[in-house]
Amino acid sequence: MELRQLRYFLAVAEEGGFTRAAERVHISQPGISAQIRQLENDLGATLIDRSGRRVGLTAVGEVALGHARTVLAAAEALRCAVDEMNGLVRGRLVVGMVTACTVTPLFEALSSFHLAHPGVEISLVEDDSAKLVEYVREGVVDLALIGAAGRWPEDLEGQQVISEAIVAAVPPGHPLAGTGGVTLAELSAHPVICLPEGTGVRAVLDRTSAARGLAPTVALQAGAPGAVVQLAERGLGVAVLSESMLARHPQMRAVPITDADIAAVLALVSAPTKSPALRELLVHCRKSFGDPAAEAPLPAGEAAPSAGEAAAG
Repeated sequence: MELRQLRYFLAVAEEGGFTRAAERVHISQPGISAQIRQLENDLGATLIDRSGRRVGLTAVGEVALGHARTVLAAAEALRCAVDEMNGLVRGRLVVGMVTACTVTPLFEALSSFHLAHPGVEISLVEDDSAKLVEYVREGVVDLALIGAAGRWPEDLEGQQVISEAIVAAVPPGHPLAGTGGVTLAELSAHPVICLPEGTGVRAVLDRTSAARGLAPTVALQAGAPGAVVQLAERGLGVAVLSESMLARHPQMRAVPITDADIAAVLALVSAPTKSPALRELLVHCRKSFGDPAAEAPLPAGEAAPSAGEAAAG
């Protein structure tokens, strides 16, 4: 038997059919069918039940599936060990990023990593922070740049990039524009425009308000900070964003929210178990974000150097 045959068998078992499995492993359906027939011949047993409309496993196939996963995992571990000894990095990395993020150091880290290790395929996905955290936990995403309230989830390893307050943003002439600050209770008297649920800024607003028994009326929400600003600029409500999100909008007045005592944090998070490629990418991230000597994550309350316009979504 061959490792590729075990991979094909695993794909058919997980996809529940030859067509989807063939698409997953990038070969033709007749090709994957022939390879699994050869595997069955080598083992002297039928692994796939082809009698129904949906492909399933025989009893022998169910037993073989666990062993196939073990063998493939061992082969990957062997490859990783040899690659580390040889100083090579290969494989595939999926990097997650909050929607509408424009934190340049992340792009610089990906670029420098790609130049150093062209054999590693990099995929980039965008989503809100809550979903990205779940993707990292599930192993779908290797590394994600997320926004969070206070700190990143404790079950994930993290490196803080930015920690800053949320503020209210209004156009000149708004009743709040001339004030030195606003409380959450005072903010609740106005319609609020904010990022959607699942983002770090929204989590800060919701959590700090709930702690005071308040529920601000979020009249409008948008996935991009710039859209939130433009809606507020046109008098549709008070924008709530992090401080750096307003850096490119000097026409707006930033009003401190005096009792919002949880910071909006932007952080890189990853699962505790890391491939050699991911460990190497984290080295490039530390250098790109201005902390080349760091071997451990920053404490949750310590602010990192500015990384441009933060998108702590």
